[in-house]
Amino acid sequence: GLKDKKKEHFLILCLDTKNSVIRISNVSVGTLNASLVHPREVFKEAIQALACSIILVHNHPSGKPEPSDADIEVTKRIIEAGKVVGIDVLDHIIITRDSAFSFKEKGLM
Repeated sequence: GLKDKKKEHFLILCLDTKNSVIRISNVSVGTLNASLVHPREVFKEAIQALACSIILVHNHPSGKPEPSDADIEVTKRIIEAGKVVGIDVLDHIIITRDSAFSFKEKGLM
């Protein structure tokens, strides 16, 4: 699964109006400690899936679930882009082998 990957993978869960997952897309595979994600790639997938909302998910191979400054910045950019295209970003979840971090749960969005 994603928690065992050696590189950072950035996925989006595309949801319909009932919050059912209609597509899971792997948007980016990064290096060991950085995943470069552009909002254009995220929303291309979401729009093709006719998603009403999305959840961002990526892993931290380092084992530390806390978001980096880059994680926080890319999340803000994706949320802003979502407002423009009318697709809500419901959460950004970082997973590791042993734990997870939810931006929504921690009040970061």
